[in-house]
This record gives sequence, structure tokens and C-alpha cells, in this order.
Amino acid sequence: MTLLEVRSATKHFGGVTALDEVSISVDAGEVVALVGDNGAGKSTLVKTIAGYLPPDHGEIRWRGEPVDLRHPTDATALGIETVYQDLALCDNLDTVQNLFLGREKVMYGLFGRRLARAEMEKQARAALDGLNIVTLKSLRTPIGKLSGGQRQSVAVCRSILTDPQLVLLDEPTAALGVAQRREVLDLIRRVRDQNRGVLLISHDLADVKEVSDRVVVLRLGRTVAELDGASCTHEELIAHITGAATGGVSS
Repeated sequence: MTLLEVRSATKHFGGVTALDEVSISVDAGEVVALVGDNGAGKSTLVKTIAGYLPPDHGEIRWRGEPVDLRHPTDATALGIETVYQDLALCDNLDTVQNLFLGREKVMYGLFGRRLARAEMEKQARAALDGLNIVTLKSLRTPIGKLSGGQRQSVAVCRSILTDPQLVLLDEPTAALGVAQRREVLDLIRRVRDQNRGVLLISHDLADVKEVSDRVVVLRLGRTVAELDGASCTHEELIAHITGAATGGVSS
């Protein structure tokens, strides 16, 4: 099942062309990595899919039907969630408070309206267990005291609370140590194993090769290559990213 298709998306910022006829697709149960040098158009493409930057030209299709993503709520309503590099977590709040921030569950009783903390903790633990996140021993530890890998796990878990079909991950392993990076890569696989689509932006080509099913290379706002994640080599990826490749689509 193909979830997302972007067809010939073009985006201009004044005289600068950030996206030039870019096409990409993501299937259910698939990890597609998006790679390219700084300024290649990766972030612009993700913001286009997330509803922040509607394309000037081109088409976005969801499950085979054309859609008009003019606002992030449009993407969320379809089942698209985004985890940005800054994670947007509140360091002074605990895991449960971060997971349900802005969508807290409430209950009503003799003393009026109050937070349904027990219900939120139950759902939080179920969501964490569903992704086999075992490193979070306490849900009451402030986020600011967690490791980088644990923080990334909480951000990813928050993104799937709404049961999305597609998750966009922006540099999820950036600035993480070896053990923490391994933890996040395993988490990405588990999200895929839930039959969700994953679109992964990363500069770390080793991570890309390890976890992706397909790799799409952008250069100067254009799609220049689409490679098999398991069989492509580091050298091939570098060649396409830098423009040194002789095969594929010319830049």
C-alpha cells in the first residue's frame, strides 16, 4: 500500500528554487531515507509534506487520492506526524506530561474538572511497551534528566499516540552516542514493523544504509537518485550527493 506520493513538487522562495520537480513515495511498512547536502531541499520537502509549506506546483497524493495540505492540521488529520530535530519537548515536564501536552485527558467529579493522570499514565505505558521502549523506568522523571536516546524515544512515542500511518523523522540520531543511536535505529525499525511508513532525513549515511529500505538523494532541489538501501554503497551515495555520479538523473 502506497501511503504518500509527491509528484513533481516545486517550491520557490523569491528567485531561489528550493524544490525543482521533486517526486518521492513512501509505502506502509517501509523506511525511506532522504539524503543530500545542506541546501539540497530536504527540510523544504518535509515541511511541504507536513503542511507548513504548500508547493507552488506539483501534486501530493495520499493513498492514491490528491490532497491539499495547507496547514499542519491537514497532514495530522490524514495520519501524518512529524518529529523535528529539536524534538519540542519541555525539560521541566515528565514523560506523561510531554506525551499528552496540548491534548491532556480530563475527568469530572465532585470537585470539578481535573487531569486524568492515571489514565494518561496507562496509555503512555501501553504506547511505550508497544514500541518496546524499556529504558524509561519511571514516567515521572523530568525530560531534562533523560539521555538523548530516551528523549528521542519519547518524541517518537508522542508522534504515534494519534496512530498515524506515516512518521517523518528529521535527523533523529544527530548528536547521539553509539549506544543511543543504536537505541533510536531499533526504534525506527519497530515503528516500521507496526506497518507504518517512515520518511527519515539523515546526514549519517551509515545509519541510512542500516535502517532504510530505499534511499532518495536530493541535490540542488532535485531528485537525482533512488537507491536500494541494502545494496547501495557509501561511495554511491556520496557520488550522487556531490554530483560526481555519472549514472542516474543529471543535476
